[in-house]
Amino acid sequence: MDFSYFNQVSTPSYVIDERLLKANLEKLHGVMKETGCSILLAQKSFSHYGSYPLISKYLSGTTASGLFEAKLGKEYMGEKEVHIYSPAYKEEDFAEIMQVSDHIVFNSPTQWEKFKGMVADFSKKTQKKMSCGIRVNPEYAKVETECYNPCGLYSRLGVTKKVIDTMDLTGIEGLHFHTMCEQNSDVLAETLQVVEEKFSHVLPQMKWINFGGGHHITREDYDTNTLIKCIRHMQDTYGLKVYIEPGEAIALNAGFLVSTVLDIVENGRSIAILDTSAACHMPDVLEMPYRPEVIGAGKLGEKPYEYRFGGPTCLAGDIIGDYSFDAPLKVGDRVVFCDMAIYSMVKNNTFNGMPLPAIYRYSEEEGLILAKQFGYEDFKERL
Repeated sequence: MDFSYFNQVSTPSYVIDERLLKANLEKLHGVMKETGCSILLAQKSFSHYGSYPLISKYLSGTTASGLFEAKLGKEYMGEKEVHIYSPAYKEEDFAEIMQVSDHIVFNSPTQWEKFKGMVADFSKKTQKKMSCGIRVNPEYAKVETECYNPCGLYSRLGVTKKVIDTMDLTGIEGLHFHTMCEQNSDVLAETLQVVEEKFSHVLPQMKWINFGGGHHITREDYDTNTLIKCIRHMQDTYGLKVYIEPGEAIALNAGFLVSTVLDIVENGRSIAILDTSAACHMPDVLEMPYRPEVIGAGKLGEKPYEYRFGGPTCLAGDIIGDYSFDAPLKVGDRVVFCDMAIYSMVKNNTFNGMPLPAIYRYSEEEGLILAKQFGYEDFKERL
């Protein structure tokens, strides 16, 4: 593929390559076509609505973590499904949530009891059929980073078997679980065994089950056959409609963050200061933490010229990672970070008055398009 557009964009900037996005969507659509399941975009990881017309050609709709995401999915995905789940809904938001949502998943018996009357009244008044579900916590997950573990000790996310056994499930049509993070289908298979052990007495009452997110379906080593077996097992055993709501899999490796070297300083090693900040423009680098891949770079010791990449903020820990190169870096050189469409854009911020990166899209049909440019007013008006 030709990536010459890296030299045409302003920096810092995110670039969504819709050729790569389309390749991911085709894989996901293939799973839908083979199994009859529905795959939804989890907007919490990717909500660049400029790409929603493309996504809507392949997927069944969107999932939301709150009112704003639900409205965005409804506005830019046309007649596609909108699902919503939140640990707790605000009463003043709920009327609008019902207007834009098709599935509403509740987190606790108290939330369900609080809002089920409103759902019934709204459905009767508007003739709109909404499907309600409850999130379950199977108390099983293989997530190493604790703050990303939805089934960790004292988790607030979902009801355990002990709780669901006390509930009146009249009106609940589906179960939702989310236990995975950037994982392969072997983990899903293991999780489903536990879900069945704990909730098989409830499943025959349900119309659908949602496998949640965290499925790296578009990763090169992903075992699609096991995913298909899991889907068909729940369909054949319990007669359930199956939903999956990945976020990362949709735009995995389909986006880049282009940066410029502003300065190189020496203090025991060469430190390249970029116009890109880990704290502001790719927060998961510090939160997860992880080291993003850079085009043309290796790890320390792999290539002769070594650099630590740091951002331009006052935060001492605004460090992106350590890299090595075949040739020395110079002020003005461009550095391209990989896999930056997911989570980076939705989590970025203007700490220290840092400008937000511009957003570009590239497609074979339209070429390079500047989708969004940010400036001083965007920083000022936030506060």
